[in-house]
Amino acid sequence: QVQLVESGGGLVQAGGSLRLSCAASGLIFSSAVMGWFRQAPGKEREFVAAIRWSVERTYYADSVKGRFTISRDNAKNTVYLQMNSLKPEDTGVYYCAAKIGSGLSADSRSYNSWGQGTQVTVSS
Repeated sequence: QVQLVESGGGLVQAGGSLRLSCAASGLIFSSAVMGWFRQAPGKEREFVAAIRWSVERTYYADSVKGRFTISRDNAKNTVYLQMNSLKPEDTGVYYCAAKIGSGLSADSRSYNSWGQGTQVTVSS
């Protein structure tokens, strides 16, 4: 059974930074892709970033490119999302997700497992 547990959310001022973590278990890591999505109140869930576990390749939404960095620590089975230069529009619940298969994807429907989410609030 796949388990994903996010942590690291919180309240930060615009221009600040946060690092989210997602601890994963139950995955066949060699064939997995990990993604971060977010959902603001009243809006649909949107893609933020994804990383292939086996051979590190990354993919970002245009809205976060150059500000956010996704990475993974194989030894800790953990994926990170480093968020810099945060803006109020980055506010939302951030979800970690996992999919089987090595193709990077921004489509939430292709992800099989989801964490419970962690709140990020950026004040202006």
